Amino acid sequence: MKKELKTKLDEFEIEEMAMQIADMLSVALYYAGVPKKKIPKAIDAYIDAMDEVFEKDGKMSYEEIIKVIEYLKQNRPSLFNNN
Repeated sequence: MKKELKTKLDEFEIEEMAMQIADMLSVALYYAGVPKKKIPKAIDAYIDAMDEVFEKDGKMSYEEIIKVIEYLKQNRPSLFNNN
């Protein structure tokens, strides 16, 4: 029973962390110039662009996140304006 409870708590913590990471990506995109109303579209575009930008070894750091946002600025400029 204790193990089952710990597993449920671990799953909850992972879900909480995932939500916090999604919020942090939203903030990063906002400060990169994406208007609040376009953040959901920008997140979808970010997820699509990850495979195109990340290196094959799968390593991910702040540098790759910056590269993806720069890629979006170049390839999806409509996300970064209020139109």
